[in-house]
Amino acid sequence: MISVALFNNKGGVGKTTLAYHLAHMVQRQGYRVLAVDLDPQSNLTAAILDEEELEELWGKDSELFAQQSHPEQRKLFTRTGGQQTIADAVRPILEGTGDIAAVSPVKVNDDLWLLPGNLELSAFEDKLSAAWLTSYGGDQAAIRTTTAFYRVIVQAANEVSADLVLIDVGPNLGAINRAALIAADTVLTPMAADLFSLKGLLNLGPTLRDWRQKWQLLVRPQIPATIPAPVARMQPLGYVIMQPEMRLDRPVRAYERWLARIPWVYAEAVLGDADWSPTDRSYEIATLRNYRSLMPLAHDARKPMFDLRAADGALGSTQKYVQTCHQEFRALAGDILARLEEMQAAFDEA
Repeated sequence: MISVALFNNKGGVGKTTLAYHLAHMVQRQGYRVLAVDLDPQSNLTAAILDEEELEELWGKDSELFAQQSHPEQRKLFTRTGGQQTIADAVRPILEGTGDIAAVSPVKVNDDLWLLPGNLELSAFEDKLSAAWLTSYGGDQAAIRTTTAFYRVIVQAANEVSADLVLIDVGPNLGAINRAALIAADTVLTPMAADLFSLKGLLNLGPTLRDWRQKWQLLVRPQIPATIPAPVARMQPLGYVIMQPEMRLDRPVRAYERWLARIPWVYAEAVLGDADWSPTDRSYEIATLRNYRSLMPLAHDARKPMFDLRAADGALGSTQKYVQTCHQEFRALAGDILARLEEMQAAFDEA
């Protein structure tokens, strides 16, 4: 099992859209995939589950069902009845009543599962922040707190025998994301070709290196064998450029200007290599075109964009657009899987 965190310090770059579609496409390549939503906004969970399932999952009764007194309607909740979220898994630590609780992932379809997010996860931020510094001294309670996400993910991945874990995290450098990224073997960076994304890279790279160094040098040597703990590899896998919608006030020249700067900025900030050639795009995995016209249809149909059919409103030329979307995501999944195989081999040798 290998894990990938999808992360960029800059929000609004299509991170959750990429995670959602990548999870579905990788599963179709014959892999068992566990998607993990560690963003307190829970956008990935909301994209995968229906509104009724979210109500069941988050413990809020539907007003419609409550008013009409139809408890038998609960039988419709075939995926989330009795399920819990990542917030439920860490609640014993948050409340000081125990260690992590086992939470089974929701089965989305054959070979694809979701470890659901919850808006209540934001309450765990302060606990994680305080535990980070305390863990330097080997405090076991702090270490259990900091490794909570990792241990929940490993339990869930083992339960479904996952080959790949995709972790969706929020766009910030807070304590929740630190704990999430420490749990990841690799980091995939979705980004746009603009000033804000490049500025995000300048913050992202040094921060990841600092977290990795402090964990591996100060904390990990003190962790007892009784507490499963991550290595905190966080190896850069590469970046995927999410092409924006071109507007008259943002000409193609401006897009290309920022696009040309990405390889060097990524190399210096994320890889720590100031001598990187500006023309070397070996960490550029793909550039995905803008599929904004397909997104509303996909949202209404509750399916990936590349699965849209005429019955979903994908008519005429739109259906050809759907086919192009399928080809691009299939190629992207293949490239990412090939890179992950190389990294897994390197991890095994180390």
